[in-house]
Amino acid sequence: MNILLTGASRGIGAAARSALESSGHRVAGQSTKGDATLLAADFSDPAAPRQLWDAALDQLGQIDVLINNAGVFEPFDLTGSDDDWHAAWARTMTVNLQSAADLSRLAIQHWQQRKSGGRIVNVASRAAYRGDSPAHWHYAASKGGMVAMTKSIARGYAAEGILAFAVTPGFTVTEMTEDYLASRGGEKILADIPLGRVASAAEVGETIRWLATDAPPSATGAVIDVNGASYVR
Repeated sequence: MNILLTGASRGIGAAARSALESSGHRVAGQSTKGDATLLAADFSDPAAPRQLWDAALDQLGQIDVLINNAGVFEPFDLTGSDDDWHAAWARTMTVNLQSAADLSRLAIQHWQQRKSGGRIVNVASRAAYRGDSPAHWHYAASKGGMVAMTKSIARGYAAEGILAFAVTPGFTVTEMTEDYLASRGGEKILADIPLGRVASAAEVGETIRWLATDAPPSATGAVIDVNGASYVR
């Protein structure tokens, strides 16, 4: 399969890319700045999703699977100015949710034109269901929106062979969460995870690979938790 994967440079994205390529799939990966093997796209720019889609299509010829993994996890200051508050929300929503929506729209149009069907995998978060810290309302809201979007796509386009899935990790060992884990106190976080450890990026990456390539069509709309039973719906 030909796969477009955002946020592919590290953590969960890098693990998913490795799992997919090891299984013989072609992956066009994205990172903010890009490099010799990754396409550049800064999702704080509203024009970036379409530019990335066009570049990936040029590279792959056709796209069978879209994996929306890119995101930011940045705190806000509740006592800050209104402008800072709005800027924090706008940036998080633009990067985490709007870019995924834009790419999903382009993918659906691509598959409708080809009459081929396709798959979307959205990497959301446990925070979509249980919320997050007092400094991360916007992050939780963006991930809740991603889950709702996944279900809407699944219901709306299944008859055309267009499938949508989501993954909701809890704490995962990645560069994005290491500082946060340390600042929050690792022991307290582990005490809240019945499994006794945070998930590895490889575990989440393998879940993404399965949804992107092997999950049965009847599972469309499914949201898979990977959080060590720290939140059970």
